[in-house]
Amino acid sequence: MITNRFLTHPTISVGLLAKRCLSFKTLPTPNPNALKFISTECDILPMANKTFEFTSTLQSVHSPLALKIFRLPGVRSVMLGPDFLTVNKQDHINWANLRPEVVELMDDFLTTKQEPVITRELIEQSEQETENAEAEDSEIVSMIKELIETRIRPAIQDDGGDIEYKAFDEETGTVFLKLAGACKSCSSSEDTLKHGIESMLMHYIEEVREVVQILDPEEEIALKEFDRLEQQIQAKKLDRSSQAPPPSL
Repeated sequence: MITNRFLTHPTISVGLLAKRCLSFKTLPTPNPNALKFISTECDILPMANKTFEFTSTLQSVHSPLALKIFRLPGVRSVMLGPDFLTVNKQDHINWANLRPEVVELMDDFLTTKQEPVITRELIEQSEQETENAEAEDSEIVSMIKELIETRIRPAIQDDGGDIEYKAFDEETGTVFLKLAGACKSCSSSEDTLKHGIESMLMHYIEEVREVVQILDPEEEIALKEFDRLEQQIQAKKLDRSSQAPPPSL
């Protein structure tokens, strides 16, 4: 999933109506169910080098923008970055239909500015969590975080995803990480984790022996529900395709 490439895609200009004045670029990601929407004229998040991912409408109560996007049919998750937004869709949804709706919604939201992208409560909570974690970091953990921030995270974000350090088990040498955005549900995420991230951390930090991806409890529940829904949709398609055609006259 970590790639050294510059993807080009037509810029979607939204300037046909007077109330629309922003332009967005949409970039494909290694995950066919995820698109990265880049704002070329304004910031999205008020926090630099920070992302927030929402995997359900319940989680997105702290982001009016994410909540509106979740109301579009087929949206699976939304990740907000400083100048980009990544949307994961369900398998049966076509980007030809969903992409223009996301762009129109983003344009209306960011130009009217009637609501904040994220709430002040979420910003303060994030800042406090960062301060508490940094105060408790050991020397090894600080090295792991620095390597992730400088060598790994920029490449992951280029592909419309993100990575978050969660914990380090000193006894087993296991680093626990959380993938977000396009990376989390990508078919190549395990290869990225093991052959890319794990290899790099083990090379530079001898105490690291393994890297493991973890999910929040809410995300595990959401993923199971989406998988169940996708299976039901696929089963209905197979059932319709297996039905005999009506007799001809």
